[in-house]
Amino acid sequence: MSNDDDQDVGIYRVVLNHEEQYSIWPEWKDIPNGWRAEGRTGTRAECLAYIDEVWTDMRPLSLRRRMEADAAAPAEGSGTGSH
Repeated sequence: MSNDDDQDVGIYRVVLNHEEQYSIWPEWKDIPNGWRAEGRTGTRAECLAYIDEVWTDMRPLSLRRRMEADAAAPAEGSGTGSH
């Protein structure tokens, strides 16, 4: 029984896009446009374990911001009868 993950000895880097979504990319390849190095490198398993640890909210950044703004909007408008 063979598992490609067990045989992968390449080095990867953790990358992040503008929506704060994580991925891994082979260290020897140029990072694609729209992504930036997050700073962590290691084996595939090490990088994926790191992502599992730090990426606790998978919602894109734009959605999180919109939801925060929506949640704050009623609080701003709630007053006691001001005209």
